[in-house]
Amino acid sequence: MPRLKQSQAWLALKQHYDEIKQVHMCDLFEEDKERFAKFSLYFNDIVYDYAKNRITDETVSLLLKLAEQAALPDWIERLFAGDAINHTEHRAVLHTALRDQGDAPIMLDGVDISVEIKAERVRVKCLAEKIRSRVWRGATGQAITDVVNIGIGGSNLGPLMVNEALKPYSLHDLNVHFVSNIDENHINETLEYLDPKTTFFIVASKSFTTQDTMLNAETARQWYLSHIGSDEKIGRHFSAVTSNTKLAKAFGIADENIFKMWDWVGGRYSLWSAIGLSTMIAIGAEQFDELLEGAYELDMHFKTAPLAQNIPVMMALIGVWYNNFFKVQATAVLPYDQYLHRFAAYMQQVDMESNGKYIDRNGEIVNYQTGPVLFGEIGISGQHAFFQLLHQGTKLVPADILAPLFSYRCIARHHRALMSNVFAQTEALMRGKTEQQALEELQKSGMSEAEIEALLPYKVFPGNRPTSTFLFDTLTPRTLGSLIAMYEHKVFVQGVIWNINSFDQWGVELGKQLATTISDELNDDDEVTTHDSSTNGLVNYYKQRRSLKRS
Repeated sequence: MPRLKQSQAWLALKQHYDEIKQVHMCDLFEEDKERFAKFSLYFNDIVYDYAKNRITDETVSLLLKLAEQAALPDWIERLFAGDAINHTEHRAVLHTALRDQGDAPIMLDGVDISVEIKAERVRVKCLAEKIRSRVWRGATGQAITDVVNIGIGGSNLGPLMVNEALKPYSLHDLNVHFVSNIDENHINETLEYLDPKTTFFIVASKSFTTQDTMLNAETARQWYLSHIGSDEKIGRHFSAVTSNTKLAKAFGIADENIFKMWDWVGGRYSLWSAIGLSTMIAIGAEQFDELLEGAYELDMHFKTAPLAQNIPVMMALIGVWYNNFFKVQATAVLPYDQYLHRFAAYMQQVDMESNGKYIDRNGEIVNYQTGPVLFGEIGISGQHAFFQLLHQGTKLVPADILAPLFSYRCIARHHRALMSNVFAQTEALMRGKTEQQALEELQKSGMSEAEIEALLPYKVFPGNRPTSTFLFDTLTPRTLGSLIAMYEHKVFVQGVIWNINSFDQWGVELGKQLATTISDELNDDDEVTTHDSSTNGLVNYYKQRRSLKRS
């Protein structure tokens, strides 16, 4: 592929952008009364409306040519075929295999990995159901009342988000907690009100050496032993999800409670695996299977739908349009569903850890923007926090808005108020308010001409702010699985367009390496001189204050 910015498809899009960059969406809607029908797609109970974007038929056509130029259909085929598309780590990318519902073998290096995946899922289900049904007993013969998942990154954010999203399906007398922060307050606050005789821990770490996770795990182990007094039955209270069986056993975890992590699954794509043990304990095997089925159905849509009718593809291309031509720096994910309050945090990792890269697949520095900053919050809360910037700020921030058509309990006046905000915000961001409209409103309020003249500029909204809306019936496990998979594949498509590897994460390594060095330096009170003056100053100030505190 030619250098992206010199390619024919890119240059055509650049020329098109120059032609329509000032066009207002209000005019586009006025010119085309069928715009919603033209720019919306359906998948099961989900409707994806991208009509409120600064696009035309020509925009879409040119973006699709960009995808074809990048050989996107071939890349999709390679993804599902198990090719080593994670080229820097020489690995396949097969998180889709974890939720595969088909009967065909999934071959990797001559081995049908679907057999091992299904066998491992049976093992996870067995433990989860024993804990849920109170068959599993702790060291003193008591049933488990609390489960603590100890992990970081994908071993925390994914299952945490899903557990919160699917709380209506959870056992309400069995509590699931998540500990990720190395700050002792997180583990201590979690353990303070728990009973070690009825607490079960899941230590989730691929290497079983991750500093944050293992320090918390050791603290949990010491807490357990300090109350129980013996490690003879520690296996009744600890399990592990790891590829390092040897270290998990040394920790005291029994073979039957050690579950696999495969190197062809990145952490941020692992919630479908044994990393989902906490989720399966919370919602049950049947609901977990529905989560997998929803993701699998979306996988099949992504794999087979024509590009123009392919939801993740269109999500990705619209993101590229803003990121690379409008020079947008950020995008917002705004769920209008309280149960999705951790969705944006999880998508931050999926997107920013995947596509926050400046080196392309050829080992060269890119000369265009790659992944945007992604942020978000529950929509209603966001309206009273950062929507001011979305409406009247100097930065263009495209937003995804997600909302359920029905709530679990569906108290009519609550849900109608919620949905009125969904529809109103997308319209307000698109339409804005002209100076003439603002003037007429102020005149009707009875203000004097002087007061109106002073206030008028502040009451004008430029509009033309893009949103994409996802509506779904109710947030079921199946629907949630599909939504997560949509975003996963969107990120992959954008990585293909930008010619970067979305599945490594070398950027997290440097800080870890330096932290290991500095950790050793913090073990004594000697002055540190091995870093830059700022780092030396901060470390030495910490040591001085620590010394004074001890004395």
